[in-house]
Amino acid sequence: MPWKECDKVSERMSFLSRLRDGERMTDLCKEFGISRVTGHKIWNRYKNEGLQSLNDRSKKPWRLANQTPPLVEQAILDIKAQHPTWGAPKIRAYLERRQKHLHLPARSTVHAILDRHQLVKKKVNRRRFKAVGTSLAKADAPNNIWCADFKGQFRMENHQYCYPLTITDQYSRYLLACEALESVREVGAIECFRRIFTDFGLPDAIRTDNGTPFSTRTLFGLSKLSVLWLRLGIRLERITPGRPEQNGQHERMHRTLKQTVTKPPGRNILHQQEIFDHFVDVFNQERPHEGIGMQCPSDLYVASRREYPKILEDYDYRDFEYTRRVQGSGVIRFKGGKRIFISDVFAEQEVGIKEVEDGIWAVNFMGYELGYFSSDTNRFNPASNPFIN
Repeated sequence: MPWKECDKVSERMSFLSRLRDGERMTDLCKEFGISRVTGHKIWNRYKNEGLQSLNDRSKKPWRLANQTPPLVEQAILDIKAQHPTWGAPKIRAYLERRQKHLHLPARSTVHAILDRHQLVKKKVNRRRFKAVGTSLAKADAPNNIWCADFKGQFRMENHQYCYPLTITDQYSRYLLACEALESVREVGAIECFRRIFTDFGLPDAIRTDNGTPFSTRTLFGLSKLSVLWLRLGIRLERITPGRPEQNGQHERMHRTLKQTVTKPPGRNILHQQEIFDHFVDVFNQERPHEGIGMQCPSDLYVASRREYPKILEDYDYRDFEYTRRVQGSGVIRFKGGKRIFISDVFAEQEVGIKEVEDGIWAVNFMGYELGYFSSDTNRFNPASNPFIN
C-alpha cells in the first residue's frame, strides 16, 4: 500500500522515526507498502534536508502557460507609476497604441495585475462577512473553533477501507463526531456536517488541513464543503501545509482513537461505527483530560446558540448592480448571455457583480472579492486571495 493520502507527512515522519530507532529498512518498507528504493530516497533526503524533506516537492511548472510575460507585466506597472490615476482600460489602450509589438492581455487581467501589486484603490467594505484569512486563533469558549480532519484510512475485517471523519471542539476537547465513512468524497462529509450542525449548532470557525474534501486546487483552494461553511457565516481556518502540530489537540485525539478502535478493526462499516460511538461516549463522558485540568469534555461543552437554519436566507447584495446564480458548471451568464466561468465550487450560490472601472466588473461572494472580468472578454481573473493574510 502506498503512502496514505490523508497525511503523507505524518507517515514519512513515522517511517523515519522507526528507522532511526534501529528497525530494518526492508521490514519498514514492506509494512509501509513502499519499495526499498523509495525508502532509501526518503532517508537520504532527510539526511540532506532535515524535516523540510517531509513535505512533497512542488510539481508546479517553471512557467504557467497562461501567465502574463514579465516584460508585459512590468510595462503595465511602469505606466501605472507614471499615471497613478489611470485604470486598466486606459493603461491597456495606451500600451496598445505605443507598444504594438507587445501581446497584451485582456483588461480584466491588467486589472488583476494592478490588484496583485496593491495598486487598485478599494472602497471601504461594509459587508457583513469579512475575510480573515488563515490566521489561527485560540478558542476561549465552546464553539469558537471546531477542528476537523480525516484520520488515516484502515482496512476492516471485510477488507474494505474505513475513513474516519472526526470533529472536535477546540476549547473543551469535546468529540462532536467520529463518522465511519467509505471515502473522503464531499457528499459524505457534507451530510455529516449538516447532521452535526443540526445537533450542536454552528461554530464561529472551523480549522482543517488543506486536504480533500476541505480544500481543492480550484479558486483559492475552496471546496463545496468550505463554501457551505462560508454561506453559513463560518470562518475558515487552515493550518500551514506540513505543519500538523498547528492542529495538535486534534492530532493527539487521533492517536488515542487509533490505539482504541482499530486493534482489532470492526467487521464492517456498521460495526465500526458502533465501535466509534462507544469511543465517543467514553472520550466525552468518562476520560479525564490533562489539558483541561483532568475534567471531561462534557463538563465544559455546551451546544452553540447559533442554530443551523432550515432555510438559508439570500445574502444582501444591495450594493451591487447585478446578482447572478452560479450554474452547476461554475458559469454565470451576464449581459447578452455571455458565459463567464468562475468555479464549480460555487454551484447554485449567488454572487454580486458591480462595475469598478469602465468595462471592468468585480465578482463578490458573501463579502469576499473573488475576481474580475471585462466587458470585451469572458475570461475571469481571480483577485488576491481573500482568505490569507
